[in-house]
Amino acid sequence: MISAPLGRGRRAGAVARLRGQGPRRPPLALRLSGLAVAALMVVPLVYLVVRAWGGDSGSWELILRGRTVWLALRSAGLAAAVTAGAVALGVPLAWLTTRTDLPGRRAFAVAAALPLVIPSYIGAFAILSALGPRGMLQEMLEGPLGVERLPDISGFFGAWLALMLFTYPYVFLTVAAGIRGLDPSFEDAGRALGRSPWGVFRKITLPLLKPSIAAGGLLVALYTLHDFGAVSLMRFSVFTQAIYLQYRGSFDRTPAAILSLMLAALAVGVLVLEQSARGRARYYRSGSGSKKPLGRLELGRWKLPAVLFCSAVAGVALVLPLSVIGFWLLRGLAAGAPQVAWSAAGASVLVSAAGATVAVGAALPVALLAARHPGPGSVVTERLAYSGYALPGIVVALAFVFMTTSAVPWLYQSLPLVVLAYVVLFLPQAAEPLRAALLQVGPRIEEAGRALGRSRRTVFVRLVAPLAARGALAGAALVFLTAMKELPATLLLRPTGFETLATRVWTGATAGLYSNAAVPAALLIAISTVPLYLVARRVEAEAGGGRP
Repeated sequence: MISAPLGRGRRAGAVARLRGQGPRRPPLALRLSGLAVAALMVVPLVYLVVRAWGGDSGSWELILRGRTVWLALRSAGLAAAVTAGAVALGVPLAWLTTRTDLPGRRAFAVAAALPLVIPSYIGAFAILSALGPRGMLQEMLEGPLGVERLPDISGFFGAWLALMLFTYPYVFLTVAAGIRGLDPSFEDAGRALGRSPWGVFRKITLPLLKPSIAAGGLLVALYTLHDFGAVSLMRFSVFTQAIYLQYRGSFDRTPAAILSLMLAALAVGVLVLEQSARGRARYYRSGSGSKKPLGRLELGRWKLPAVLFCSAVAGVALVLPLSVIGFWLLRGLAAGAPQVAWSAAGASVLVSAAGATVAVGAALPVALLAARHPGPGSVVTERLAYSGYALPGIVVALAFVFMTTSAVPWLYQSLPLVVLAYVVLFLPQAAEPLRAALLQVGPRIEEAGRALGRSRRTVFVRLVAPLAARGALAGAALVFLTAMKELPATLLLRPTGFETLATRVWTGATAGLYSNAAVPAALLIAISTVPLYLVARRVEAEAGGGRP
């Protein structure tokens, strides 16, 4: 038969690759797919370059102004501080809820992830309402203690606190997934050599989690660079505010394009630092047998401090904002505030789910190139694919407005354009968990399938995809949750009359009608909690041998 020699030929080729007799080049279709995704992601940057190129000398002198340099330093400093704080919260929470006998660890795991569903501008408003100079805490202390005014928390501290509390789940989720995927035999070997539990964590576990920590830190840093709502409410001037004011206050958009290019340069610096932190780390299970279940480490006398730490984080990042929203919600209902139209909730779910699905599909070739075919071409493709995430939503939206009105007017103000903007803005949130999951799938698994005569497609569908499904699911959930909160791109690109929960919240908050804003805010949080809870249950069931 003809199929037998062909099968032997494929097996011989796979065995040759397994023995290192030839380089493993990515398939042409994979390379073309990755390049197509990267080309789509650079559309906003092309728009910025075109706008900046047409500027006069006065516009380019903007770069040399002292205020512009100060904005760059403030933006970079805030991103570094928020990332450090998010890592300081996310890594201990992930380790305590996955590897220790922490009482109520499953409840704490869900509580640690839930702040991700709260938009940063809602979180900043909640912090100001509760802890501001004339907030709820001051009203509570005024009667018994005579406190007339609390210290002002706005500025750098307020922006840092708000962004850290509502972005650390990025680090928590990626590190928790990385811990569950590690082979516990490494830790067993460390303990057999006489290392203490803390020594094993510091010398073995933490280095193995370096890619996961770098992935979560990258998401936090880039999110901070393009945040607008929290820094505006906290009155901390950064690049995003200056760009927004240039777009809204001037007919000439060239200075805003130049400022946006400077912000993109900051993002490139963040990507370079993340690449250095990630290094050449590759981690996956050794051996071919079933994975040994993760053991629970006893906290002993550290159990109470651990519970207090987890409770404090959950109280400030989750209970506080929900209580403030609940307060305004009850006040609005008592005053007869209008209810949220269910059509806005349905619209939010529809467009966010579409954005998450398309983002995962677009992230797959980028993640495969980065994880399976590292090299200069893969690095360039990955970096270009990440370029849109650091840009503010308003910049991406205006770029698509310019492109569609000039080239494809039928696409202007349509739902596909909104979905496309979500993919450009949030592609790394789908790609990073997917790449981390692919790194944990040993390449010898694929080589074994190829040695048995199976095609690349069959090996991927039957072996790789099921093992990387957890990363794809986590990426889709992250994109869905972030798209539910996205505001500038939705405002500028949505069809006429298309309302989402995010636009309803912003309309009420900017008008000072907090009771009206609390109703859609509560519904937005409730809807966003469902996929996050399902992901947490599935991951916990897999880690516990099928027990939910």
